Amino acid sequence: MSNNQVLKNYINKLQKKDNLRYPLFVILGPTAVGKTELSLKLAEILNAEIISADSMQIYKEMNIGTAKISKKIREKIPHHMIDIIDPNKNFSVADYQEYIDNLIPEIINKGKVPLMVGGTGLYINAVVDGFMLPDMEPNHDLRKDLRQKANKYGNEYVHDILKEIDPPLAKKLHPNDLRRVIRGIEIYEITGKTKSYYKAKQENKKERYKTIKIGLKRDREELYQRINERVEKMVEKGLIEEVKYLKNKYNLSKTAVQALGYKEIIAYLNDEYDIEEAKRIIKRDSRHYAKKQLSFFKRDEKINWFNLSNVKQTKILKKIFTLVNKKYQV
Repeated sequence: MSNNQVLKNYINKLQKKDNLRYPLFVILGPTAVGKTELSLKLAEILNAEIISADSMQIYKEMNIGTAKISKKIREKIPHHMIDIIDPNKNFSVADYQEYIDNLIPEIINKGKVPLMVGGTGLYINAVVDGFMLPDMEPNHDLRKDLRQKANKYGNEYVHDILKEIDPPLAKKLHPNDLRRVIRGIEIYEITGKTKSYYKAKQENKKERYKTIKIGLKRDREELYQRINERVEKMVEKGLIEEVKYLKNKYNLSKTAVQALGYKEIIAYLNDEYDIEEAKRIIKRDSRHYAKKQLSFFKRDEKINWFNLSNVKQTKILKKIFTLVNKKYQV
């Protein structure tokens, strides 16, 4: 039986209300690793529609700096969660999950397969595992007060507060990891429940979707070279002009104005440094971001990893087909 037929049979059973979970494919990995190329090929083979899991591609008119796929390709293969809000608006992880939970059944009802592609780990985890923390506004007064106490009495003092509230979390966090220590206290103060409570609740949840996760990586030097080349190409394509336009048209949201590649060009436009320095900082921070993405994803043991530096695309696709047959035979 072909891989497409396996999925079709599974989707047919879903449409007969057979109490099966929706299928979901995820391609994830660090920036510039090559997710787009593989996702387009897989979308053609599986008759899939692509869901962007990129926290910056949701913004309209932020195109070059977010490496958005062209509209021509999007006309051929449907893409979702691209260009959905203006860059002066805020958009939360909980908002993203709500969008996707409504979108996936729509894709399935068309007889197609949802394929999530991106590098924003929080977005992916919110959909696959469920976003357990309530959508809450930050308590800036509490944060300020705790930072002042840390400055006055030392980080251990604030860490001891967390230890009283949430001992398991305090055990995991070093006192000098002040941001996360404060966040743990804040969650309890706002919700009345600890972060450890929400984590345990999430771990005990059943799988929300019948998910296959494909992780992509490359040898470090090759990945860094790709990042450097991408930054150069973005500037050549008109990143500076794009940022000028956005800056003049919008009062950019806190998220948009801090987007990698945009904040550095804004600083350049404000004469904080020249364009060569701006590019250098974008490259450096992009490399740091890629490292953080990999560290985040490597905590997930359910990801099937492939190194694009030494594994051909055909081998990856073959492995995916094996996973399809194993996952969706019912």
